Amino acid sequence: MNGSALIVGGGIAGLSSAWYLRKTGWEVSVLDKGDFLDNCSYGNAGMIVPSHFTPLAAPGMISQGIRWMFNSRSPFYVKPSLSRSLISWGVKFMQNANDKHVTTSAPYLRDLHLYSSSLYDELFRDLDESFGLEKKGILMMYKTARTEEEEIHLAHTAQELGLDVEVLSRQQLEAMEPDVKLDVLGAVHYRCDGHLYPPALMNALKKKLETAGVKFYPQEEVVDVVRADGKITMLETGSGKKFSADRYIFATGALLQDTSLKAGLRVPVMPGKGYSFMTGAFEGKVKHPALLLEARVALTPMNGQVRIGGTMELAAINHRINRNRVEGIVRSIPDYYPEYRLPVPEDPAIWYGFRPCSPDGLPYLGNSGKLKNLTIAGGLGMMGLSLGPAVGKTVADLVNGGRTGTDIQLFNPDRFN
Repeated sequence: MNGSALIVGGGIAGLSSAWYLRKTGWEVSVLDKGDFLDNCSYGNAGMIVPSHFTPLAAPGMISQGIRWMFNSRSPFYVKPSLSRSLISWGVKFMQNANDKHVTTSAPYLRDLHLYSSSLYDELFRDLDESFGLEKKGILMMYKTARTEEEEIHLAHTAQELGLDVEVLSRQQLEAMEPDVKLDVLGAVHYRCDGHLYPPALMNALKKKLETAGVKFYPQEEVVDVVRADGKITMLETGSGKKFSADRYIFATGALLQDTSLKAGLRVPVMPGKGYSFMTGAFEGKVKHPALLLEARVALTPMNGQVRIGGTMELAAINHRINRNRVEGIVRSIPDYYPEYRLPVPEDPAIWYGFRPCSPDGLPYLGNSGKLKNLTIAGGLGMMGLSLGPAVGKTVADLVNGGRTGTDIQLFNPDRFN
């Protein structure tokens, strides 16, 4: 054994870290505030997205976001608040929403996504091909000439970055989706992308880890981080239990800012609430995952049904379902698939989760410069499932003192300290 590693957070980043640490001989334990069954890794769109090489902090997001804030069914909403953390996050977001940041970040995000995609191929084999991994690509569908121009420009940038991308006419798109009627101008097909069924992935990964001897501790929220001589010496949870290890990994998703503050670190994160639901209405007729660009809605065939999801609601964590947001998602579907006017699902059928959004739209991935036995993995925003294996493998490489698979210098978790 290399030693003991304690991972805080049971989402895809935490479980992937456990996977690669256990494979390299570490004794691994995983704590989670919940029951390991309902974090953001379960209900997302299931997309593997090298196409997402542009960070959330990008030109145009601020003005677009302001316009959306006045529409109760819009894809994006920031709840007005005098919260110091929200204001500070917003200032940092504005400072980073520029062309230079996007251009600088793109190769680093591309490389991490492509690395993760290749690791998913290995993981699919290791988990007995149990989670529905498919590499059909993703269709970025647009209805307006303005969005078409923007998306084709982005597609050319993607091609310059070496990604496998094709611009499709409406006729080409209809040939790819012959069983459904589409009301769009065309699409960009990111053939480099893929998709999977998230609950099957998470369940299979956790089961395999348990078989390998990884210990899981549900309902254990960290309330105190004890430090001495530049190291973490112990974590205490709300149940009164105390946990110690040689190495610690913080992978607590939308709670990363709070967890880090307990360790005396500033790692700004805002929770971006999103919603999804499953439907059998398409009866297997949709062949490819799609992003409905103007609506900011994702539609993914999985497990014999289709998952539809969207919205980004930046606010303090709350567990109220905003039905206006869900109605906005549902009402956008016939704009693209005119044969399908879906009912708004009842609350029990609506899943929601909190995406961990950093103010510059980049992950936090690296060893802490202040606590020498701490590694931080989070701030993955809407890219968490896509980046999970790459994040986990990178964590293991860092803990083992090895070279990482991609250059992670932009993802320094101390960059806002």
